[in-house]
Amino acid sequence: MAPGPVWTPLQPATQFEEKVATFGQDTPPGRAAQPAQLAPAFVFLASQTTASYVSGAVLGVTGGRPVF
Repeated sequence: MAPGPVWTPLQPATQFEEKVATFGQDTPPGRAAQPAQLAPAFVFLASQTTASYVSGAVLGVTGGRPVF
């Protein structure tokens, strides 16, 4: 799992106000993801049926930014 910027309570608690104001704006949607938007990817990877043949892959939930 390689998530992009995700909005959590830790963002304003651990970063300067100026950085929080622009957090996630460099993604194609122009905002950080909400935790609920990552949940389907985790559920997919935890599934014994749908992800049973997935191995060694990086699943990027990045809002459209490439995973390098």
